[in-house]
Amino acid sequence: MRISRIETFKYFVQWRNWMFVKVTSDEGLYGWGEASLHGSLEAVETAIGELGNYLIGKDPAGIEAHWYGMYHAWRWRGGPVLHTAIAGLECALWDIEGKRLGVPVYRLLGGPLRPRIRAYASHWLYQMHQKSDDQLVEEVQLALGRGFTAFKCTPFNVRELREDEAGAIAKTRQRMALIREAAGPSTEIMIECAEHFTPRQAKLMAKALEPYRPYWFEEPIPFENPKAMAVLRPELGVPLATGERLLDRWQFRELLELQGADIIQPDLIHAGGITEVRKIASLADTYYVPVAPHNSSGPIATLMSVHLCAAIPNFLILEEIEYESELRNQVSTHPAPIVDGYFNLPVEPGIGTDLKLEVLEAGGEAYRYRPQPVSNRTVPPQY
Repeated sequence: MRISRIETFKYFVQWRNWMFVKVTSDEGLYGWGEASLHGSLEAVETAIGELGNYLIGKDPAGIEAHWYGMYHAWRWRGGPVLHTAIAGLECALWDIEGKRLGVPVYRLLGGPLRPRIRAYASHWLYQMHQKSDDQLVEEVQLALGRGFTAFKCTPFNVRELREDEAGAIAKTRQRMALIREAAGPSTEIMIECAEHFTPRQAKLMAKALEPYRPYWFEEPIPFENPKAMAVLRPELGVPLATGERLLDRWQFRELLELQGADIIQPDLIHAGGITEVRKIASLADTYYVPVAPHNSSGPIATLMSVHLCAAIPNFLILEEIEYESELRNQVSTHPAPIVDGYFNLPVEPGIGTDLKLEVLEAGGEAYRYRPQPVSNRTVPPQY
């Protein structure tokens, strides 16, 4: 069996593009990967085409060798574009290998350590500062009604924080008190900080919210300085989660050695795919640090995460964009629905689904690929 064709398919969904990768063999067996990236998607697509020159004509088996072959294909290694391209291609190779052997991908990774994967509803209670108390309570109850035992939200407003820091912290505390009461004592509430704080602000906000037991503060400060993260972590007062923008084991090494995170959050389609994130998880396990993968993309990326989470010992919880779950299920021949807040493990061979791209094609302009809007976030955190 030899790889004979590599194709990409891209669609705009909600706030960013999904890009799927299809790798086909000369025997007609094919696999699906995903290489979605928030921005620079055409650069990823170009990288996939160039890496395809390495893969075409090769046996799709031997994924580890192919990963290193793609990683070292150019003198300049690393970066989100290259790692996302590699992830899309290597996932398709895992899919082919699982189909060839007739087993799910998690069987190729050593077998499942758990029968289902706990998930949390991410970006829930969106734009909380614009909603009434009754609306917030209603949305908390909706999450619980869908079976979730955890959700992530952003209870503060960046503009308020910059104009009136003390007032913004007080308002955030009030919102957190409200949603904690609505959610009950056992529901986990993650706080998405999105790098908006300085270390000083992060400590002030954590102290204000600590009585309401946040499950974690996610990326409270910019990710580039692991030493600053390591200094902040023991002073924060709540668990610190980070890592969605770190791209390989070498970048995670310094963070882990410095004990800069209580939870790490590698993204499978940006950190080199199943092959590389499995190594990152193993490295984290030596420091007793759990893994809660970042997952804000489409159906194949979600399944990639489910397979890996089933097979690593230090899995904690998996992110899931719940308001996109209906579309993910519609474009999948074998959907991966949330049942009582958990993903069940796929039983189909390979990644576990084929794609019904005709669903997205039928959406016309709504899902037509468009360049990612450039962020207007140009002002750094105020010190």
